[in-house]
Amino acid sequence: MPDDAAAAVVSGALAPEWLALPDDPNDLAPGVWPASAHRDADGALVIAGIPAPELVRTFGTPVLVLDEDEARDRARRTLRAFGDAAARHGGRARVYYAGKAFLSTEVARWMIDAGLNVDVCSAGELAVALAAGVPASRIGFHGNNKRVFELERAVEVGVGTIIVDSDIEIERLAAITERLDRRQTVLVRVNSGVHAETHHFLATAHEDQKFGFTLEAAERAVERIHELELVDFAGLHCHIGSQIFGTAGFRESASRVLELHARLLEQERFTATGADGSVEPVLNLGGGFGIAYTRADTPTPIAELADGIVDAVADECAVRGIPLPVLAFEPGRSIIGTPGVTLYEVGTTKSVQVDTGSTVAERRYVSVDGGMSDNARPALYGAQYSARLASREGVEGPVLSRVVGLHCESGDVVVDHEYLPGDVTPGDLLAVPATGAYCAPLASNYNHVPRPPVVAVTGGTARIIVRGERIEDLLARDAGIDTGSAVAEGEE
Repeated sequence: MPDDAAAAVVSGALAPEWLALPDDPNDLAPGVWPASAHRDADGALVIAGIPAPELVRTFGTPVLVLDEDEARDRARRTLRAFGDAAARHGGRARVYYAGKAFLSTEVARWMIDAGLNVDVCSAGELAVALAAGVPASRIGFHGNNKRVFELERAVEVGVGTIIVDSDIEIERLAAITERLDRRQTVLVRVNSGVHAETHHFLATAHEDQKFGFTLEAAERAVERIHELELVDFAGLHCHIGSQIFGTAGFRESASRVLELHARLLEQERFTATGADGSVEPVLNLGGGFGIAYTRADTPTPIAELADGIVDAVADECAVRGIPLPVLAFEPGRSIIGTPGVTLYEVGTTKSVQVDTGSTVAERRYVSVDGGMSDNARPALYGAQYSARLASREGVEGPVLSRVVGLHCESGDVVVDHEYLPGDVTPGDLLAVPATGAYCAPLASNYNHVPRPPVVAVTGGTARIIVRGERIEDLLARDAGIDTGSAVAEGEE
């Protein structure tokens, strides 16, 4: 077996170009981990004042740990960034937390406390937001196929904005508002044709996909809404994708959507009014702001992002001689992603020899007690993550590793490419950062594995905010269990 340094060099033949060989495989890359993350004197990972081994002793593994202070701070900074950027141009901005990234009653309260509104995409998410005490007027409701009962519920409770996605939905709303005799404010979702530089599953502004209207069809949709007595048109919505770095895509998208916005202003199509009774046109440019999952990722700071996007909109409005609309944004991942860290226990390790064509390289497989049931993103669209030992510091040099789950799928990969210490062994704790977004919401019971708890940490204290499941919980859903006994007892 070659020594550590030689092994790392040979293994590098398998590593992607973006993965740099670290000087220290125990370091915590800034921006990838919560700001509170550090190692204590024993080498254990500490999050919000609590060592990972202590969290695991209390809550077990896997466990998704959310740094509450980090999440609240990111929410406040996001609102401040867009509010300040709009104010410099004499305008206003609203920020909606995209609940699909991760939603619980606690998280919804954090967002409302920070001054944000909340976006939901289903009756279930709407129920969570309402249960958290979110005022219905501060909720936006998305979705390409909102069912009739969902639209009815939204109108009944007074959801602030419904983002309409199709002609059929407009007609459903027309019937519902008439039947309930309730007014409803809507935005019309448009596809600007701008393609985000991201995985095609995450790009949502091109025409050949399920969301929204083309720019031409959107104008006709607004005409139809204008005919309805109880549906008020507030403005346009466009979301170009997810995990986006930079502002170029937002600038181009805003330019195209503002062409339609200007025509609708001229046609006096906006009918929704603000608190003072005046018409308040809204332009919602969505979210999709990226975060760092690995050291190689360089997301745009939120203040720079806000300045760039709002400046672009202001420039385009000035060219057209129109006032700046009320601007709205819908970040989710950029608020809740980085605060999340998932802790696992290592179960097995093995090394494999891979013939690269020019050399034989080695890769270490590290199996953990979770996987695609608690983080589907790598299997779903090849998402990349980082990993570090959490219970201690490794003493051996970096070895190219692949962190995999316990599921009966060869694609059950948690971290595809990472350098971990060569002495990772069964019983070690492993931490995967940036798991606060789209991990718990996409979790499943594949292979009848219970979903893990979500734990909030702040100031050295921890509490469960979403309970983990037990096998008993899974069995309770199986209608075939004890059916015979129940019938027999009933007959007696």
